[in-house]
Amino acid sequence: MTDYKTLIDAETWAFIEKTNSYYPPDTIDYTIAEQRAIYDRMCREFFAGYPQGVTVETTAIATPTASIPIRIYSNAETNSAAMVLYVHGGGFILGGLDSHDDVCAELCARTGYEVVSVDYRLAPEHLHPAAFDDVLSAFEWAAKTYVCPVLLCGDSAGGNLCAAVAHATRGHVKKPAGQVLIYPSLGGDHSRGSYVAHADAPMLTLRDIEFYLKIRTGGVDRTGDLTLSPLADANFAYLPPTVL
Repeated sequence: MTDYKTLIDAETWAFIEKTNSYYPPDTIDYTIAEQRAIYDRMCREFFAGYPQGVTVETTAIATPTASIPIRIYSNAETNSAAMVLYVHGGGFILGGLDSHDDVCAELCARTGYEVVSVDYRLAPEHLHPAAFDDVLSAFEWAAKTYVCPVLLCGDSAGGNLCAAVAHATRGHVKKPAGQVLIYPSLGGDHSRGSYVAHADAPMLTLRDIEFYLKIRTGGVDRTGDLTLSPLADANFAYLPPTVL
């Protein structure tokens, strides 16, 4: 068993303990509605506000199948070299525009890039591939709307969706210029490697991961589905520059 007390530094432990005080390790045993309420409260407690010079607009992208809410972050000192399409985490069942509001504002402030946050549809109300479809539609909208290159950025579940879109758009006339994947969920064999060694890791256990996967798919076996598990791809050529 991994000794996390010696592996993890004191500052990180303090963050873990603070997070657990708002979002307990057994939260997946609650109803989806209760989990969302707990998660939203935690995000409000961590909210750091907007940096000076950042303004926002909340609107939506119209598609044939859904209206996708988005939030656009602009900086007073605009850097037009690129724009960022941000996709939030939350196990595909939690989160939205408000959960990562200050994260996107900070990203906009530090880079100067315009940032567009995507409020994709969540499971279990909308099973896979609904979230993927929404993020793909948002990318296609951004590629048409912005003259500058489009950068994908997402954390956890959002990292999964960004990677899946990057794989799916390699032949796009304006494919992503890059992707930043923050602790992304990319797939892999749950019976091997770090899935076993860190099955009981703080803040995200293997049990958590398998719970979210079951909710996202409705319990359907989607082995080999690249829009679900980008690591299942046999070809990693022509992907954009990637930061993990």
